[in-house]
Amino acid sequence: MTSVVLLGKPEREIPKLPYEIVYTKTRDMEICSMEIEPILPGKEIPAASESAENLRCWRYGMEIDVLEYMYVKYARVWIPDPEEVWKSAELLKDYKPGDKVLQLRLEEGKDLEYSLDPKTKELPPLRNPDILVGENDLTALSYLHEPAVLHNLKVRFIDSKLIYTYCGIVLVAINPYEQLPIYGEDIINAYSGQNMGDMDPHIFAVAEEAYKQMARDERNQSIIVSGESGAGKTVSAKYAMRYFATVSGSASEANVEEKVLASNPIMESIGNAKTTRNDNSSRFGKYIEIGFDKRYRIIGANMRTYLLEKSRVVFQAEEERNYHIFYQLCASAALPEFKTLRLGSANYFHYTKQGGSPVIDGVDDAKEMVNTRQACTLLGISDSYQMGIFRILAGILHLGNVEFASRDSDSCTVPPKHEPLIIFCDLMGVEYEEMAHWLCHRKLATATETYIKPISKLHAINARDALAKHIYANLFNWIVDHVNKALHATVKQHSFIGVLDIYGFETFEINSFEQFCINYANEKLQQQFNMHVFKLEQEEYMKEQIPWTLIDFYDNQPCINLIEAKMGILDLLDEECKMPKGSDDSWAQKLYNTHLNKCALFEKPRLSNKAFIIKHFADKVEYQCEGFLEKNKDTVYEEQIKVLKSSKKFKLLPELFQDEEKVLSPTSATPSGRVPLSRMPIKPAKARPGQASKEHKKTVGHQFRNSLHLLMETLNATTPHYVRCIKPNDFKFPFTFDEKRAVQQLRACGVLETIRISAAGFPSRWTYQEFFSRYRVLMKQRDVLGDRKQTCKNVLEKLIQDKDKYQFGKTKIFFRAGQVAYLEKIRADKLRAACIRIQKTIRGWLMRKKYVRMRKAAITIQRHVRGYQARCYAKFLRRTRAAITIQKFQRMYVVRKRYQCMRDATIALQALLRGYMVRNKYQMMLREHKSVVIQKHVRGWLARRRYGRTLRAIVYLQCCYRRMMAKRELKKLKIEARSVERYKKLHIGLENKIMQLQRKIDEQNKEYKSLLEKMSSLEITYSTETEKLRSDVERLRMSEEEAKNATNRVISLQEEIAKLRRELHQTQSEKKSIEEWADKYKHETEQLVSELKEQNSLLKTEKEELNRRIHDQAREITESMEKKLVEETKQLELDLNDERLRYQNLLNEFSRLEERYDDLKDEMNLMVSIPKPGHKRTDSTHSSNESEYTFSSEITEAEDLPLRMEEPSEKKAPLDMSLFLKLQKRVSELEQEKQSLQDELDRKEEQALRAKAKEEERPPIRGAELEYESLKRQELESENKKLKNELNELQKALTETRAPEVTAPGAPAYRVLLDQLTSVSEELEVRKEEVLILRSQLVSQKEAIQPKNTMTDATILLEDVQKMKDKGEIAQAYIGLKETNRLLESQLQSQKKSHENELESLRGEIQSLKEENNRQQQLLAQNLQLPPEARIEASLQHEITRLTNENLDLMEQLEKQDKTVRKLKKQLKVFAKKIGELEVGQMENISPGQIIDEPIRPVNIPRKEKDFQGMLEYKKEDEQKLVKNLILELKPRGVAVNLIPGLPAYILFMCVRHADYLNDDQKVRSLLTSTINGIKKVLKKRGDDFETVSFWLSNTCRFLHCLKQYSGEEGFMKHNTPRQNEHCLTNFDLAEYRQVLSDLAIQIYQQLVRVLENILQPMIVSGMLEHETIQGVSGVKPTGLRKRTSSIADEGTYTLDSIIRQLNSFHSVMCQHGMDPELIKQVVKQMFYIIGAVTLNNLLLRKDMCSWSKGMQIRYNVSQLEEWLRDKNLMNSGAKETLEPLIQAAQLLQVKKKTDEDAEAICSMCNALTTAQIVKVLNLYTPVNEFEERVLVSFIRTIQVRLRDRKDSPQLLMDAKHIFPVTFPFNPSSLALETIQIPASLGLGFISRV
Repeated sequence: MTSVVLLGKPEREIPKLPYEIVYTKTRDMEICSMEIEPILPGKEIPAASESAENLRCWRYGMEIDVLEYMYVKYARVWIPDPEEVWKSAELLKDYKPGDKVLQLRLEEGKDLEYSLDPKTKELPPLRNPDILVGENDLTALSYLHEPAVLHNLKVRFIDSKLIYTYCGIVLVAINPYEQLPIYGEDIINAYSGQNMGDMDPHIFAVAEEAYKQMARDERNQSIIVSGESGAGKTVSAKYAMRYFATVSGSASEANVEEKVLASNPIMESIGNAKTTRNDNSSRFGKYIEIGFDKRYRIIGANMRTYLLEKSRVVFQAEEERNYHIFYQLCASAALPEFKTLRLGSANYFHYTKQGGSPVIDGVDDAKEMVNTRQACTLLGISDSYQMGIFRILAGILHLGNVEFASRDSDSCTVPPKHEPLIIFCDLMGVEYEEMAHWLCHRKLATATETYIKPISKLHAINARDALAKHIYANLFNWIVDHVNKALHATVKQHSFIGVLDIYGFETFEINSFEQFCINYANEKLQQQFNMHVFKLEQEEYMKEQIPWTLIDFYDNQPCINLIEAKMGILDLLDEECKMPKGSDDSWAQKLYNTHLNKCALFEKPRLSNKAFIIKHFADKVEYQCEGFLEKNKDTVYEEQIKVLKSSKKFKLLPELFQDEEKVLSPTSATPSGRVPLSRMPIKPAKARPGQASKEHKKTVGHQFRNSLHLLMETLNATTPHYVRCIKPNDFKFPFTFDEKRAVQQLRACGVLETIRISAAGFPSRWTYQEFFSRYRVLMKQRDVLGDRKQTCKNVLEKLIQDKDKYQFGKTKIFFRAGQVAYLEKIRADKLRAACIRIQKTIRGWLMRKKYVRMRKAAITIQRHVRGYQARCYAKFLRRTRAAITIQKFQRMYVVRKRYQCMRDATIALQALLRGYMVRNKYQMMLREHKSVVIQKHVRGWLARRRYGRTLRAIVYLQCCYRRMMAKRELKKLKIEARSVERYKKLHIGLENKIMQLQRKIDEQNKEYKSLLEKMSSLEITYSTETEKLRSDVERLRMSEEEAKNATNRVISLQEEIAKLRRELHQTQSEKKSIEEWADKYKHETEQLVSELKEQNSLLKTEKEELNRRIHDQAREITESMEKKLVEETKQLELDLNDERLRYQNLLNEFSRLEERYDDLKDEMNLMVSIPKPGHKRTDSTHSSNESEYTFSSEITEAEDLPLRMEEPSEKKAPLDMSLFLKLQKRVSELEQEKQSLQDELDRKEEQALRAKAKEEERPPIRGAELEYESLKRQELESENKKLKNELNELQKALTETRAPEVTAPGAPAYRVLLDQLTSVSEELEVRKEEVLILRSQLVSQKEAIQPKNTMTDATILLEDVQKMKDKGEIAQAYIGLKETNRLLESQLQSQKKSHENELESLRGEIQSLKEENNRQQQLLAQNLQLPPEARIEASLQHEITRLTNENLDLMEQLEKQDKTVRKLKKQLKVFAKKIGELEVGQMENISPGQIIDEPIRPVNIPRKEKDFQGMLEYKKEDEQKLVKNLILELKPRGVAVNLIPGLPAYILFMCVRHADYLNDDQKVRSLLTSTINGIKKVLKKRGDDFETVSFWLSNTCRFLHCLKQYSGEEGFMKHNTPRQNEHCLTNFDLAEYRQVLSDLAIQIYQQLVRVLENILQPMIVSGMLEHETIQGVSGVKPTGLRKRTSSIADEGTYTLDSIIRQLNSFHSVMCQHGMDPELIKQVVKQMFYIIGAVTLNNLLLRKDMCSWSKGMQIRYNVSQLEEWLRDKNLMNSGAKETLEPLIQAAQLLQVKKKTDEDAEAICSMCNALTTAQIVKVLNLYTPVNEFEERVLVSFIRTIQVRLRDRKDSPQLLMDAKHIFPVTFPFNPSSLALETIQIPASLGLGFISRV
């Protein structure tokens, strides 16, 4: 089996082998030799005289030598570490004896050498296997030592978030500093009734164990809660008390827990204070005794307090506070009622400001003051007493501010009119002068005289502080006394459970008298603890008959003797206190002289003479002697007390000191007046009267010692249970573990001492079956014998040869420390070797299979590939040959074609080239010629241009030069003109010029003459030439004229041509423009068309898109509406289920109240021996039913009403008072209503009798007429009902069809009208026949009734009816039918008119739709002509207009609908009023005789002679006999086996039918009421029998179905046969009684669920969780002292088969009883829910069950349950869904839990589990084998992050008490009533068939 499991695990999940023993042959041989190597003998156990330090070393070193062979390579050990206390390391080398150094590697990878002690050679302690880490019980660890304990606690606290751990009989509780959801009522219910080892460690488990032992052993119990300040002691004690109050069932009666919790604010305010370690530290110890009666219900409580820290009242250290009450008073000083106290800020008073920390973060002192005052009021402390308490506390504060002025060294005085003292005296009501005097003086009394002595300032301050402490201590005692009075019960106490909340071992830098007393108390408690633990160990060993030596353990009696024995520390302290000049120094010297060097536990510090050291069991503590004497004497001057006692204005103050003599101790060791609740002999707490003064003089140490002795006597007389509270860190960080602080507390609280005592013997214990199941893998088949005990002995002898390492008990095997680890190592090696061998075989088989498969595949592939290659090669050869041939011809063709192409191309190229060359040459010549011409012209133009430019430049230069010369000459001339010489020169020049000019003139004359001659010659020549030219001119003029004419003609022609050309050009341009316009138009048209097409397509797409969107929106709306409808339906179903559940819970509560009422009535009847005369007691359930449902008209006796009115005062069961008052009020209202109805009935009966007398006086014919009128009225009423139904059908048909086709001939409306018309025509014929039949029947009835004298009225009626004539009857019927036809015709006409109107409206709508369609088309055409932007805007505007119109139309229709609805409502009210008046009138007119005789008038159904009608007749006096035989004394098993299912229900219904047939309402009421009461009595008497409850649930449902089936309602009648419809009830409507029966069925169903739950509850955990259905999968882990229930199926234990057999039994019983299939499904669903809820709840509370293998077991078990559902065809019952949380939890145990993908898968998979449940399972997951891995904290945090948005319930556990609301679907019976036979075995011979 193991190999199968290992194969199921993935290969990669098998971790690396720590020893690698199977990889080499050498390692295998070493392991083999290791198995047979003899085990070394053990060491002797240390003697009791050794010191505590040596014992601590021995705690982890005792087994070192015997386990040296375990120190091999890869073994893990613990080594000391200064920071972490202990650190884990791994051996890198095997240890050999004699080695001085160990080679280690730390977890962080660092290597180091660990040196062994050369003297002791102690090896470091071994580390436990990983599968043992995180165990519930520390004693289950294989290696029991300090590092293992510390590591186990740390893993549970940090990784698993578990704060509770067992250590043997001790519960270790670590304060999480966080609110955890593990203290709810569901957790309490889960732990209630469970064995202590079956569930995870919890304070509730300890409380349950104490409660169970108290009830079982009849012995008082104690729960001792200890720990240092801030460890959570008070909270643990509070939860223990809450558990007792819940499980005892008395929370609503005694309210003890509420009162104790109400006392908490008071006790915390006056006894708690802020310290450096805790903001709410209890500065006193308390022992609360919770008293129980004989039925183990809480009846009272009592509180004792110990060692109040009075010094805190007058002194606080830095960062500490005084008691909370002082700061609460200061914070509330502004309240009006506190004005007289004259308080102020806390920094004003000396007693509250010394610590410098008056405020606590997060605490509102004013609010806490309100809570304190409310708690005082709840506990009965009146307002006056409260103000008195506050006056005393305020007086203490003002007293602390009193100052003293020194007169000299020996005297002092109070300053005159000192305000603080004045306020103190006013508050206390004492004289100022007296108090001021005695604060500074004291009275000394000698034998002869008394004198007054002044005291120094220091002594005065001490006396003031002592007075303040004394007042506060007395006030504390007074409050405790009043709390005890409030908690005290008057009922005699049978037993008690004490809860001790006391301070733990304390050690500070400065330890004083308080720490000495605390540690002294812890020494006593530790001694008692050691004795108890050792006693339990001895009892266990003796019970198992194990021979062992009674070892001596470290006893702290020497330390206790050092403190309390004669001449001990306390004696010497008391002696020193009696000395006149005693001092702390002299006392210290006495201690040194008495105990130093004489007692090993007493030491003296080296550097101090005022201190001493005591070696306590936990640690050495140094005490400072300073203040010991003062605190021990607790001196207060008697004169000051007398002044306070003399107060007459303040009554409370003298009360405090009057009780002073009665109190044993100022710390209230035992309050005065306490009545001892214990039955055991305990020394009285009250001192004898004669010793009052002497007791008052006792020191604090002596009083504390006496109270401690009393406490120890109480504890020794009880069975103790221990809770050790651990403070994980000093900073109050949640789930933070400080190893140093934790180990310090573990050493101090005795946890390690428990481990040491357990380790001294045989700490590991296994039953034989568990050992065989765990280590079966180490056995061979031949080793397994039938006797498990002998098998285990044989195997152990082979595995462990040293027989001293184990012992065989009667039922268990005992192992010494380390042996289980050795066996686990061998088992792991064997499993690892087997796993490797399996892996090797599987891998070889897989590889061989893979190789064969690959080889076969390779051969196949090769064959196919080679064939394919050969075929391809042949194909290639053929293709090559063909290709060569093709190539030959192809190449020839290509070459020839290429040659031809080249030749043709060459010729063409030549021709082209030659032409090209010639053309180029011609072009070149032409260009050259033209170039020459161009050059010629250009060069000429250039030369001319150059010449002209040069000429112009020369001329310009000449001009410039000449101008320049002229300017010069002019300048010279201007100069010369100014002088004579110039003129001379000018004249000289002029003369020369004149001469020259004369000479020129002569020359010109000569030239003139020559020119004249030439001119004359030229004139002659000119004249000749002129004549000649004139002729030519004339000739030319003529030609010119001709030319002009031609020119004119040409011009005109040219103009005409130009005009034509212009016209042509214009035409061409026009043509061109036209063509361009045409092209443009065409293009625009095409573009427009394309745009239109695009727009059309866009519109189409938009339309399609809009249609698609509309469809999508419609679909989405439809889907959303459907989804919303489904959600609303689901929500309505949930609301309906919730309402149904609430209603059924109310019914359950009502039935419980009824049962309680019956019980109280029975008790009262038993108490009253002589019944009252005339008192007739009716059944309580009967009266309750009548008052609840107002169905019965019976008159109850007058005594019942006051009895019901007194019922609330008699009930003591827990119930909701508001609900009870509502029920009481409802009952009284119903009683009044019942009485009024009874009066009305009496009045109606009197009226009927008077009417009957009047009728008798009238003539007979009048009675016949009345009878005939009533008969006719009934017929008309029936017709009226039919017509109303037909009218409703017609209206429904019209409203359902609103289409135009509604008026068609085939429409529903027409069909309805035609049916009505045909029915009317047929009705007339039927009425005629009925009248004839009626006449014949009346005649026959007259003949049958004549002999009877009692039926006089009926005889007269029949005679009168007989006298009626046929014609008159027919006429009357015809007139009625005629009126009916007229009414129908009028209705038909109105309907026809409405149809026509509707048709016209529909036609109008069609016309409007057509117009709308036309308008839409016009708009579409207009929109197409518009541009796109305007088109969109227009379409939007149109759509807006359309929607607006539609909205207006819809609004109009809505208004019309509203008007119609209002109108119909008014009509409905009018009709209802008329019908009510008609019914009232009919009831007034009908006589009682008519009512009685009416049902026996068979009108429609003719009788058949000797035909059984399915009715049973019985006499009225036989009713009780019927109920007795059929209900009360009926055996369900005989009926279920031999008779038809539901036979009692059928019989009862047939009796009801007969009563209905007789129209006897009294008989019907009486029978139904007796039936209901009888069923209730049977269920009350045999309510624990499943068969009985199932039988009557089935019959009640069948009776209910019969009442429905034969009720005459159409909804139920449609399932009947015609014959069954004839059996329907005719006279009575029993719908209200159906509701009563439905409620009764609900109550029976709930009782059935409770019965099957009680039967299944013990089986579920054992069968579903603990039993190994698959043997060998879940190996049993080692367990500790708290043994859980064995998971092996022994005799008497339940298995899964037991559960399935029980389910089969339930199912077969229900089927035999004929229970409805739907109801069976609901019962099965409820059963499966209970199984799933209980299993999951236990899984969440049991760490040992959260493993991979257990998940497999659970899934297998669930599959078996599902298979059972399939076999029974119940898969659709919803039962499987109720197991979904359990299935998901099992899957969660089996899935991978490493990566983020795994986290995502878990979050999606576990949707039926809450976040708290998922995290809890992951935290609890525990590997059973080494191959499994723990869940990392980081993974759990990832899960929490992913699930933080999930909104689910924070509740951890499922509600296993939840009951699904039950429904009873209608299930008609096909059984005919007339065929039912009544067996004689039922004893119903007095019933006759009708």
